[in-house]
Amino acid sequence: MGLGRARVGVVGLIGALALTAAGCGAESHTNDPRPQAPSRVSVTITPKAIVVQPRSIGVGPARTQQIPQNQNHRQPAIRTDGPMTVVIVTANQTRTDTHLEIRGPRDASSGPIPAGSPGTLQTDLSTGTYVIGAADIPGAKVAKLVVGPYRASSQNDVLLP
Repeated sequence: MGLGRARVGVVGLIGALALTAAGCGAESHTNDPRPQAPSRVSVTITPKAIVVQPRSIGVGPARTQQIPQNQNHRQPAIRTDGPMTVVIVTANQTRTDTHLEIRGPRDASSGPIPAGSPGTLQTDLSTGTYVIGAADIPGAKVAKLVVGPYRASSQNDVLLP
């Protein structure tokens, strides 16, 4: 009987070691470096002009981090020539329904933005200079948006998907 218990103990120990080794995981991760978080741009449509803030994105590390605990850590850059994901938040401060038109290396257009209402457009923009205008407001002076080649990884930002 003592020999049977010893065998069970050895088999159990080998099983525990196998499970421990299997749980270690891979050394390389498919999300390393993580993709960039989308950049946000605010666009205000008035009867006389289109206002864009900030006027340039992707020209270097962001001045502020997503969260305060990473403020002393530099943002890791992504080595890519791909487009930058941009979320454009629009405020239509006119009495005319319109839609946003973006012209440049890549063209984009938003859905309808009702008068006096906000709108959102998410698009991928390549490096270059873009002209942003409102389709149904011909008197509004267009604005420029410059997209640079810098892409930052969201590796240092927690709580992101």
